[in-house]
Amino acid sequence: MQEISTKDKNILRELAKKKKELAASPAISKLRSEWKLHGDFNKASRPMVLIEAGTFENDYLPQMLECEGETARSLEKELLRETVNHTHFGDDTIVKDYIPVTPNISFVPFNIEVKKEHASYENGTASLGHHFVPAISDLEKDFYKLGKSKFTLDKNSIQKDINIRNDVYGDILTVKQTGFSLYCCLTQDIVHIMDMENMYSEMCINPELFNMMMTNLTDDYLELYRLLETEGALLPTYDECHLSQGSYCFNNELPRELPKTGTTLKTNEIWGYMDSQEAAGISPEMFMELVAPHYKRIIEKFGLLSYGCCEKVDPVWDSFLSKLGNLRKVSISPWADESFMGERLRNKNIVYMRKPTPNLLGVGANLDEQAAEKHIMKTIDAAKGCWLEIIQRDVYKLNNTTDKVKKYVDIVRRCCDKHIN
Repeated sequence: MQEISTKDKNILRELAKKKKELAASPAISKLRSEWKLHGDFNKASRPMVLIEAGTFENDYLPQMLECEGETARSLEKELLRETVNHTHFGDDTIVKDYIPVTPNISFVPFNIEVKKEHASYENGTASLGHHFVPAISDLEKDFYKLGKSKFTLDKNSIQKDINIRNDVYGDILTVKQTGFSLYCCLTQDIVHIMDMENMYSEMCINPELFNMMMTNLTDDYLELYRLLETEGALLPTYDECHLSQGSYCFNNELPRELPKTGTTLKTNEIWGYMDSQEAAGISPEMFMELVAPHYKRIIEKFGLLSYGCCEKVDPVWDSFLSKLGNLRKVSISPWADESFMGERLRNKNIVYMRKPTPNLLGVGANLDEQAAEKHIMKTIDAAKGCWLEIIQRDVYKLNNTTDKVKKYVDIVRRCCDKHIN
């Protein structure tokens, strides 16, 4: 870790003060109340709007940085991220009055190193475009390579991360360990070591071996979860605690406090997340045979579930997702049948978590306001009677200033004003 200069420390302390003031503002207090209504499935709630800015932050964040040291600039980004969403984009991002710290957990599926080849490199930075170099191509020949997954829990990193921040602004802003939602995407792990073509081929050629591979991977994840429970690494997931896919953990079903002394929190008392976008190209029947049984074993260990990323969820809704009793949020991607999912989620306590196309913000220098309004209004019409979140993700270039994002959020909000739960 690079030492933080006095100059950089003063910059960070001023940012910490601004963040604390904003977190205590009436606007954030109101926003937190609105998220609570939403998480409680309260009829008085409204659709919530979020912009996941991490993918395009290089278009605006570097220009905002004042610190010079590497460590200081990293902490400066951390302090700025939430506040920029609120002050520049105007979305429903909550500015916390603390800095959350979580344990360092590593999981290497089958203890196989994932190798990628990128399309290009510029100034030493890899391009977004890439493909995975398969370590496994033929399960019959390569099954012996599938070792036991390697996983570790580094609890010591928590205090180290807390101390680093406390030394700079701990007297201004609280730094504390918080809960985190569990993340598990089995088919993603498989694609990373096989690539998509090989995975699909082996599903057809060697379904029994594919099932065995999925079983072994599932067993390893469940062993990791038992470790997290035994080591007391799990904390309650509620309110503004981060939930994978860019949402929050607001709910009225899970514990808000740790159990009594001598016991630890269990996985069935916190949020979990899963998706299987890599299985989007197989039939619902094949999904139920080769994917669903293994996912179900993991999902049953979660208290509440958020499901889905870029895949169409409608093909497996009736046969699989609709039968999950702990499902509370489901991703409605740009490729999903919005109307079908609106019908299925209407009057159910499951959030219609819409992910609009990233093309609206990511293509062209100027926002096509008419196209944006048309796209969002299609969602509003489809999601009548549903609990709605609109989360803009997967925008990698703005091609403009943050004003473009603010204008987009304003359009989304005007459309949401017409939404009826």
